[in-house]
Formats: sequence, structure tokens, C-alpha cells
Amino acid sequence: MQIGRHRIDPPVILAPMAGVTDKPFRQLCKRLGAGLAVSEMTISDPRFWKTEKSLRRMDHLGEPDPISVQIAGTVPELLADAARYNVDHGAQIVDINMGCPAKKVCNAWAGSALMRDEALVARILAAVVRAVDVPVTLKIRTGWDACHKNAPVIARIAQDAGVAALAVHGRTRDQQYTGQAEYGTIAAIKADLSIPVIVNGDIDSPRKAAEVLAQTGCDAVMIGRAAQGRPWIFRESAHFLATGESLPEPSLQEVRDVLLGHLRHLHEFYGEPAGVRIARKHLGWYAKDRPENTAFRAVVNRAESAAAQIALTAEYFDALIAGEPLSMAA
Repeated sequence: MQIGRHRIDPPVILAPMAGVTDKPFRQLCKRLGAGLAVSEMTISDPRFWKTEKSLRRMDHLGEPDPISVQIAGTVPELLADAARYNVDHGAQIVDINMGCPAKKVCNAWAGSALMRDEALVARILAAVVRAVDVPVTLKIRTGWDACHKNAPVIARIAQDAGVAALAVHGRTRDQQYTGQAEYGTIAAIKADLSIPVIVNGDIDSPRKAAEVLAQTGCDAVMIGRAAQGRPWIFRESAHFLATGESLPEPSLQEVRDVLLGHLRHLHEFYGEPAGVRIARKHLGWYAKDRPENTAFRAVVNRAESAAAQIALTAEYFDALIAGEPLSMAA
């Protein structure tokens, strides 16, 4: 798939997720096969660009190309300024958030709430596309609620405004993450557009990625929640799409090494104690599908320092690899 001058290969993309797709996680997912990893959303209000949180979100030093940065807001001029600012600080693709269903975002009429005002959507997209010389992409949902599914209209507005690619989460804002993704709606959008369309929602396995691409005719899949604790899903999906064959599950040794590397990067990126605190949710996600989940949580949640978190995690996995009883590891 092509976005401007950037070839996205493989066509398997990490979805932007607030509090999740930080630099350490993006780099990990890219290393494990993601063709593109979109950043957490950065606010368009310049008053907040110099905060510690925003500076971290805008840190792309050493990140593999292409660098895609998501911006959020409601005022066309501010979003245009935010796009220029992020391009000046390394963004090679600017993504506009009109898909976030979070209340605090929608209450400010940002995120998916923007889909309620098609005229404003058109002004925002035109302003951002004019502001930068890099590709602009857009992330939307199928609509605001069951009675207002206007994604096809927004999609056409986006293409006419010069947006380079469109990602569609197959749910309305009201659904949040409940129910099933509407692939039929996304297929209709893809059939109506000439720009690349990326399908998002409920893609939780390599086989599902292939099925959804075939069903919708889309150019790429976007994976979000299924990558939490399973960053290797990108290489598995890329391999299945290319060959029709399934890769074996990663070994305990590889899971341990991936996890320890992720922890060290989080500690380095955030420092203590923030890195330790943020790492806990990732540890929980890595363990969520494993039978020893409860015991693992009990071990790693005891850690109050980066060194202890690393040591306890390594000891726990080493015990599992050695085949020792879980009670000894815990």
C-alpha cells in the first residue's frame, strides 16, 4: 500500500491508542513486523505542546520511517498549525483523529464527535492538507450512532480534500468497542473511493486479517487491542498474508526476551517511577492469555523499582522455561 511517497509493507498497521502506542511500543511493533505504527494523538492546542506529556508524544528520534503522527482538535487553523509543528519535528505522515470515542475527547467535540458536523470536517481536512507537504491521513468510525452512519459521506469529503488514505473503525461512536465491526460498511466505502482504505476493528489473528481484507477489498488492516501483549501479531499476520501459512507461537524464551526489552525501553523512556507504573499494564497484557496470569501479576506488581521489575520478570520466565512449579516462581 502506498501513502504518498511511503510504501507501507507489509500492509499491517498498528492503530493509534492513547496511553498505549508510545515510542517504545511503536518501535517494538515495527521491529516485529508492523508496516506502519501511528502515534498516540497529540493535541492541537499549542499551549500544551511543551508539557512533559506532549514532548514525549512528539519524540520520534531514532524511530524507523515512516513516522506517522496523529493530531486531534476541532479548530481548522489550530489543526493546521499542529500539523506544521509536527512535520517540523519529524512527522512524515499526519493523521487526523476523528475516530476516538472517549468521552473527554468527544465532549470537546473532537475525535469521533466531529463526524456530526460534515461542513467542519471539510474545513479541517482542507486546512491540514494545505498546511503541509507530507501525506495527510484520516481515522474515522462508521458514524456517531446507529441513526447517523455517515462514514461514506465523510470518506468522500476526505478524498475530495486530498487526504492520502483513510482508516475506518467498523463501529459507531456510541458502540465504543462493543458489538461486532461492520465490515460491509467499510467494503462499500472502499468500493466508492480511489484512495487507500484501511480496515480496523476486531482483527485479532492473522487468519482474521486475511478474511477481513478479502471481505472488504481494503488495502491494509489496522490492529489495535489485539497487539497489546502480542506485538508479534504483526509478523504473524504479514507472514500469513504473504504465504497463507501460520507461524508457530513464540517460545517462552522469545516472549521473555521481547518483554524484558520492552520493559527496559519503557524505563529508559519514562524514567522511574513512571516507567515502572506504565510497564505494569503491559506486563498484564503479556500475561492475559496465559494460565499463569494471576501468579505472574502477583509477582510483577510487587516491583517498586525498574531493577526489581526486570529481575522478577526474568526470574519468573526462567522458572517457567525450566519447568518449575508456578508456586516456586511466584
